[in-house]
Amino acid sequence: MNEVVIVANKGFPLLAALQLLPLAGAALVIALRERGRAVLLSRLVAVAELVLAAMLLRRVDAASSALQLGERVDPLLYHAAADGVTALFVLLTALLTLLLTLYGVVRGLASSGRLAAVILASEAALMSMLTTVNLAWFALASVVQLALAAYLVGRWSTSTEENRALAMARFTQFQAFGWLLLVGGIVILAWGHADATGRWSFDLADLARVPAEGKFQTAAFFLLFYGLAVRTPLFPLHGWLPHVVQRGMVAVAPALLLGIKVGIYGIVRFVLPLTREAVLAWQGWVVAFAMAGVFYAAILALQQSNLRRLLAFAVVSHTGLIVIGLFTLDPAGLQGAVLLTVNFGLAVTVMLFMVGFVFRRTRTTDLDRLGGLFDRIPFIAVTFLVGGLAIVGMPGTPGFDAAHLVLEAAIHRFGALPSVATALGNVAAAGFLLWAFQRAFLAPRHETGAGEGRTAAIPRAEPMEYFVGGLSLLVLLVAGFYSTPWLELTEAALRALAARYGNG
Repeated sequence: MNEVVIVANKGFPLLAALQLLPLAGAALVIALRERGRAVLLSRLVAVAELVLAAMLLRRVDAASSALQLGERVDPLLYHAAADGVTALFVLLTALLTLLLTLYGVVRGLASSGRLAAVILASEAALMSMLTTVNLAWFALASVVQLALAAYLVGRWSTSTEENRALAMARFTQFQAFGWLLLVGGIVILAWGHADATGRWSFDLADLARVPAEGKFQTAAFFLLFYGLAVRTPLFPLHGWLPHVVQRGMVAVAPALLLGIKVGIYGIVRFVLPLTREAVLAWQGWVVAFAMAGVFYAAILALQQSNLRRLLAFAVVSHTGLIVIGLFTLDPAGLQGAVLLTVNFGLAVTVMLFMVGFVFRRTRTTDLDRLGGLFDRIPFIAVTFLVGGLAIVGMPGTPGFDAAHLVLEAAIHRFGALPSVATALGNVAAAGFLLWAFQRAFLAPRHETGAGEGRTAAIPRAEPMEYFVGGLSLLVLLVAGFYSTPWLELTEAALRALAARYGNG
């Protein structure tokens, strides 16, 4: 069944509001010259956007596999719709944006309204990517969001001018290449559709109804998949990430790029529904590369002496596990991969925030220069630890049920040996994250001179840091102990996707 059902919206244009509200908020924040008002306005807009995301969650019928609340303006190529998967990612985006506006205040980054405006504008672009069902619109929103992320990396880098230039160069090179691949895949899909029907279209429903054939589909699959894999990032297209995370901004830019994995969302929304034959033909190769990436990144993580760089390789390692879940093409595997993506977004953002708070006090993230921090900032240390445990899927976090579903589907689809190997990779990930926690917070601090005096001079956690970290932890743990509603939210949509591959 190739049909993609889109149900038109007859009420309030909620999806348009989700895209326009943060954009309008960004414009108003820039217009306000008074710092206090600009910061307050950005937080109010972020809260209002979270309310709209909650409204979407209530309005989407989770029992239906159709895309709902459809909005369309043909001259602008605007066509938006949502299902349970969309609602989950939209809620994650709104929540992380609110946390980022609060984090910017804590870190003292909001000396002007520019940072808040860029965060809100980036949220608007992300909302467009998550709600659109038009591939051309997706590509346009993607390049806007990447440009805003590049500005964050360059403008608020914590490194020297030389290192900042290197981070910017790697980011722009990789992301420009990935975006061109994405656009190439979109054009080929539309070309294949035109070859079959005589009419060009970038719309998901049209492309699914008359899918590209043969050479068109294979070429589109590779271009779309690898274009999105650069953003995700997936081994071996991850070369930009260690530079950006270590030498760029500590938390805001990485959280926008990694916490909201629109690359994974793009694979679920466009690649799997539109390139069925190519996915089946290359499924084994994709899974093999993903498994290799789990171990490759874990090994490199154990060799890092910088906490930020170690987190970058943790991202690459766990992205491999997510991709394995997607390419099981099994309902349980797809659900596990999507839930793991959301868990990962929350957990890595929590860890980046805590690293930012550590950097604020020590002006370093080199593990050799850290240590002995637990006595001074125990809350930050425990929050970092819980974030790390969530990434590896410990019980009580959303990653526990998600990893279980992924591994269960992998055993069913690929057999026990590859699945056990992947599980061992996850164990290795637990090892290097716990090792990083021990070195950064528990190990004695190696300093010349009065080491104890230097450690004692580190300021304790502030009320706003408790609030940001506590709110992040609360969301992470609530989602972990009550994962059933999120599984129910995505079940119908992902079961319909699996049914395209005969696995419903």
